[in-house]
Amino acid sequence: MKLIKSYLAKKNIFQPKMLDEQTVFYVFRKVIKEEFGNVGIENLIPDYYNNKTIFVKSDSSAWASEMWLNKDRIVRKMNGELGEGSIEKIKMK
Repeated sequence: MKLIKSYLAKKNIFQPKMLDEQTVFYVFRKVIKEEFGNVGIENLIPDYYNNKTIFVKSDSSAWASEMWLNKDRIVRKMNGELGEGSIEKIKMK
């Protein structure tokens, strides 16, 4: 007797979905707006997403510091939306 899990794994039902950059950026902006409002969205701009890491640009060192101080909470909130383990790091550029 085969386990149903092995059958479903062959059909890729239990495989983690690949996240595209647009989805990650949408959730990032949503979380930033909740945390910092529209000013945060204007100053913290997602640049690209690779290997569970989001690279964020900021022209202001004050906003870069704010991002650094709150990155763990932001990652937690993003993983709540995208699925646990989807985002591991946020790096500032």
